Parts: sequence; structure tokens; C-alpha cells
Amino acid sequence: MTVDQVSVALTKDQAYALVDAVMEREDLAFTASAHEDVETGEWVFEATVESPANVEAFNTLAREVLGGDVDFVIEAIDPEINWVAKSLEGLQPVTAGGFYIYGSHETAPVPEGLIGLRIDAAQAFGTGHHETTTGCLEAIDRVLERAKPANVIDIGTGTGVLAIAIAKKTGLKVLATDIDPIAVTTTVENARDNDVAELIEGVVAEGLDSDVITAKAPYDLILANILAGPLMGLAPGMSRIAQPGASIILSGILETQAQGVIAAYAENGMPLLQRLQRKEWTTLILHKL
Repeated sequence: MTVDQVSVALTKDQAYALVDAVMEREDLAFTASAHEDVETGEWVFEATVESPANVEAFNTLAREVLGGDVDFVIEAIDPEINWVAKSLEGLQPVTAGGFYIYGSHETAPVPEGLIGLRIDAAQAFGTGHHETTTGCLEAIDRVLERAKPANVIDIGTGTGVLAIAIAKKTGLKVLATDIDPIAVTTTVENARDNDVAELIEGVVAEGLDSDVITAKAPYDLILANILAGPLMGLAPGMSRIAQPGASIILSGILETQAQGVIAAYAENGMPLLQRLQRKEWTTLILHKL
């Protein structure tokens, strides 16, 4: 059997929406994924399909999901090459906040003094290489230098990087939530691979809309690496589930959006403590009064 790769550059939201739509179809592709091109900053949708690729089916789906046509690129995949392994070769280990994030393809040992997080590329967002994730890991390290949380929630967990980091560093149980069931499944699998399965509880939830989230509140450490708009909308709810004295770590925020997020949380009793900058991305550490 010969295989083709179907790809197109999109926005992040478009790329993930198309991934979700493709994976709902059992007949269209073997795999579908989205990733950021670190050189261009563009997000790329990729799917592997049986050759010849059914381009018209992809075009139809793009019109339904994205509202218009896109220019798919079709490339034949050499059957002699392990393309999964080859793509992973480009993901070099990352060090941030005392954590060492690496893929299963990495054979070197975890450097002494660092906590290893084994996270492979997946349909869910977050290999740990993006500036928002590394910013959060640095923020976690700073928060834990001055506080000893007991009840932790990771909202929009993606692949579970942040939840797993907290669990491995503190031994605490972490509630990891995401609107995407695939993300929750991926988080649970990654927790198992990192030997903290018993510490991670995965829950599908839209924002804070979950009986489990409510039942386990209040939290003294809240993490949310999503997007500025949703974060601003969640500010009142975050205040309700945060214990006085709690630390709140927020990311997924462009530098130009940071002031709006800071203002929304300050209005709800969670003023800014620290602001971390990585390229154009901002991570905020807030404090619940």
C-alpha cells in the first residue's frame, strides 16, 4: 500500500478544527495532526492517507468546517521511511523550570537535577515545546518556591504536560480537564507513561462547567494554558473556585492581549504577582485575595 501526506498551513484553531473533523471520519485518513512550524510561526494541518489522496473529500470537509476552500498540498510518502520517527527527530528536548521535556525517541538520560516529562506528539495540543507551556513550567517552579499547594486543577490540559509536571514534582493529585475528549484520553495515557497515573484525574469539561470541578473546589493552585478570550470569560468562575491565597497561572496569551487578561482577573479579586515573557507570549502569575 502506498501512502500520501495531505497538508495545509492554517491558523491554530482552523488546524485543530480540521483534525477533529477528519478523525470523525473513519474512511478519510489514517492519522491527522496539527503542529506549529517553529521557523514560520504558521500552524500546519497534516494527514496521512491511502494513495491516491481523495482531495475532493478534503476540500468538501474544509468548506464545511472552515467555511471556504484551502490549498491542500499532496506529497507521496516513501514507504521505506518511518515518517513518525523522522518527524519526532525534530523535537529536541526542552528544559524549563527544572523540568526536562522529551519524546520517547530520545535515548539520552534525563540530566541530573531535572524532572523528566516524556511527552510525544499527539492529536491533543502540547508537546511542551511551545513558549506558553515552557512559560507555565517556569511559573510552576516559581510558585512552588514560596507555596505548598494541596488542591490543584489544570484547565485545558491538552496532553497533560502541566498536570504531570505538578504531580511529579509534588506528589499531589491533580484534576486535569479539557473540552476535548481526545485531550483527556491523551493526558491519562501520558500520566501512565510518566508513572503518575494514580495522581491524575482526567475530566471532559467545557471551561468550568463540571460537577467534578465544583465538588473539588476550592483550589489553591489553578493552571490554565488556553487563549486570552476564553481566559477573560472564565475570570468570574475562576474567582469562585479559587481559595483565598491561591496561585493562578495563566498562559496562551499574546503580549498584546496581556493587559486585558490582567484587568479582568484584577476586577475579580486576583491581582497580578508576576509576568513572564517568552517571545511574543506572556504567562501570568496571579494571587487570589
